[in-house]
Amino acid sequence: MRRNIFFLAAALLFLPALRGQESYQLWPDGNAAARRVTITPYVAEGSQTAVVVCPGGSYFWLDYKGEGLEVAEWLQKQGISAFVLRYRVPGWWAWYTHYRLICRGVRYPDMYNDGQQALRWVSDHAAQYGIDTSRIGMMGFSAGGHLVLNQATDTGGRRPAFVVAVYPVVTMTGEYVHKRSRRGLLGEWGKYDKKLRERLSIERNIPHDCPPIMLVNCVDDPVVDYHNAQMLADSLAAKGIPHCFFQYRHGRHGFGVSDVYGSPESRQWKQEFLKWLDHLWEVGSKN
Repeated sequence: MRRNIFFLAAALLFLPALRGQESYQLWPDGNAAARRVTITPYVAEGSQTAVVVCPGGSYFWLDYKGEGLEVAEWLQKQGISAFVLRYRVPGWWAWYTHYRLICRGVRYPDMYNDGQQALRWVSDHAAQYGIDTSRIGMMGFSAGGHLVLNQATDTGGRRPAFVVAVYPVVTMTGEYVHKRSRRGLLGEWGKYDKKLRERLSIERNIPHDCPPIMLVNCVDDPVVDYHNAQMLADSLAAKGIPHCFFQYRHGRHGFGVSDVYGSPESRQWKQEFLKWLDHLWEVGSKN
C-alpha cells in the first residue's frame, strides 16, 4: 500500500513536467546538426494563438529550460499555445576552441532557417492544434530575441504575425554589439564581413510592413547593452511600425518568466505582454 502511494505521489509530482514533452524533428532528412533541431508543442485547449519560443544563449548554446520550456509552460497556463524551438547552435566547444576558423560548423543562416522551418511546421499543423494561421507569433530571449526579430524583418521569407523580444541582441555592428552573440551567429570569419553585419543589424533593416513588435529590457542589463533595444525602438518609431517598448531600470538579464529572478519591476513584462496581445487581436478584429 505504501509503495502504491509512493508511486502515485511521484507520478503526480512529475505530471506537470511531462506535458508537451513530445518533440518533433524539423529536418529529419538533414545532416547530424539539422536532425537535432526540434519543436516541442505545449498546446492550450481552445487557443487560436500560437507562439514559437526561441531561447537565448549567445548563439553558442541554449537556455532551453529557463527561456524555453518554462516560458512555454507559462504561456500554456495563460491559455496560449506554445512551441519551443531547439535551433542549431555551434556549442561550447566552438566557443572554447575557435574550430570554425578551419571548418564551417554551425553558423548563419542555419539558425534563421530553423526559425523559418518552425513557422512552416506550426502553420502546417495549425488545424491539428486548432490554431489560426494568422495568429502565429514568435517570442525570443537575448540572442533568441535577435533570431525572432530577424524572422520579422527579413522580407525574403515567412514572417510571424507578431514578435516579442525580451532583453534582445539587436545590432551586429557598432559600440553596443554583443560580441559573443555576433561570433556565435557569424562564425570566426563571418564576424568580419561588413555587409553581413549590416544586413543582420535589425535596427538598420526595418521593412515598411514589419509585423507588430514588443520589446522588453532593463537599463542595468550587464550582458546585452540596453541600447540594443533602444535603437530598435527608435527605428520602429521612425518607420511608423506598431510596437511597444517596456524598459525597466532594474532586472538585469536572463530572468525569462521566473517569479524569482529579475526584479518585481521587470517581472511586470508578463502581464504587459498579455495586455498587448489582447490589444493586437482587438485592433485586428476592427480592421
